[in-house]
Amino acid sequence: MGLTFAAIRPDHWDFPLFLHVAGAMLLVGAMVVVVATMAAALRNGEGVEVLTRLAFRTLLIGVIPAYVLMRVGAEWILSDEGVPDDLGWIGIGYGVADGGLLLTLIAAVLAWRAARRREEGPGGVGRAVFVLGAVLILAYAVAIWAMATKPS
Repeated sequence: MGLTFAAIRPDHWDFPLFLHVAGAMLLVGAMVVVVATMAAALRNGEGVEVLTRLAFRTLLIGVIPAYVLMRVGAEWILSDEGVPDDLGWIGIGYGVADGGLLLTLIAAVLAWRAARRREEGPGGVGRAVFVLGAVLILAYAVAIWAMATKPS
């Protein structure tokens, strides 16, 4: 019949693949926290300052380290696998990772600016962090699709 139920891979790929997938899951989860807290801060209710600072700290303590973990695991597993770099799904992963880092750093700077605004609330800077975070989550969804389906 030709049905394959599981992919067989060498055992030495397990740890780098685990690092890559764990880093990616932490990255997406932390970015969801950033978007949710910034959305709550933009409603201008109670605790705007706390929520804005939480979004900023989540970017610094959650998103950026998770990105590093994801990227180190990806490079490690790619070097062990010996897969050519010109495959479409690897290009999508690199594009989302590289562009995502730039957008994440911009969002971190903007979140820092929003957290420093005391009386005015997050304002337009907070909206920019919210939009950048939402765009990143959509980009991560595309990358997850590419990693799962491996289109050529």
